Amino acid sequence: MDALSETLRVVRLVGAIFIHARFTAPWCYQSPNADSAAPMLEPGAERVVIFHLITEGECYVEMGDKQPPVRLVAGDAVVFPQGDGHRMASQPGLAPAAGKRLDAVLTRRPRYIAYGGGGTTTRLICGYLACDARLARMLLGGLPSLLRVNVRGSNAGIWLEASLRYALAEARSPRPGGAGVLAKLAEVLFIEVLRMYMNEQHEGRTGWLAGVGDRIVGAALGAMHKDPAHAWTLEELARAANTSRSVLAERFHDLVGNAPMQYLTQWRMLLAANLLSRGNTPVARVAEDVGYQTDTAFSRAFRKEFGAPPAAWRRNQMARDQVR
Repeated sequence: MDALSETLRVVRLVGAIFIHARFTAPWCYQSPNADSAAPMLEPGAERVVIFHLITEGECYVEMGDKQPPVRLVAGDAVVFPQGDGHRMASQPGLAPAAGKRLDAVLTRRPRYIAYGGGGTTTRLICGYLACDARLARMLLGGLPSLLRVNVRGSNAGIWLEASLRYALAEARSPRPGGAGVLAKLAEVLFIEVLRMYMNEQHEGRTGWLAGVGDRIVGAALGAMHKDPAHAWTLEELARAANTSRSVLAERFHDLVGNAPMQYLTQWRMLLAANLLSRGNTPVARVAEDVGYQTDTAFSRAFRKEFGAPPAAWRRNQMARDQVR
């Protein structure tokens, strides 16, 4: 299994569609930054990433002085990996409408917005993905402040868009389960956007996703993710990547941002946190499962990464989950 699939398999992601919108020109909608939106969208989430899918018409996205306005067309999915606030508008330079606050919109069932000046129609779907802050840094590190792909360029994207249309219609019906279907589709859409972005990568891109898509670094990542408990050495990883130790070390650092052995420790800690938060597996067993022969060495590494010993960290997580 490749590193991206393995990561998504073991780490908890929570996705949802939170607004279905129909705007008519002229219009402008202000989307808050992820930090302020997170408590309303997914209470207790460490990180929330917001994304939009344009299903009809076109619009522009503006991010202040960070970059020029970006034109979006039907089929475009746009993700804000760093959680930046932004404006979606029928044309650049419009002031956002003084509509209802996001918390008020979220109380509606269905969560639907419709407004504008009566001109050309644009429809879009707003969703989010909540995840662990460390996972977010790993998956999204090195990405631009705005990431855009057109899902109509792949069979999976066409299927996803059709499925979202169906699920949105179901969410407005009295039949149960519509919101649950939308949540799963939001996760799949987000993952498909990441996969398409990886396929479109060009020279000069960095970050974990760039590493996964790289022939050399991707092979080393795949080996570590396939068997994280193995006592890997740089030489073994270089053999798995069919290259030299020096080439692997340099390329790994250039793309991922740290050394292979440092990355292995971080991945083991994410796995350990996942195991600790999902059950009552003894700490000694968790340590063994992620490649540590002694509880002491595991506890020391875990505390360095998470700021607390494994047992105490698990108790804190359970208490937090009970409050949600």
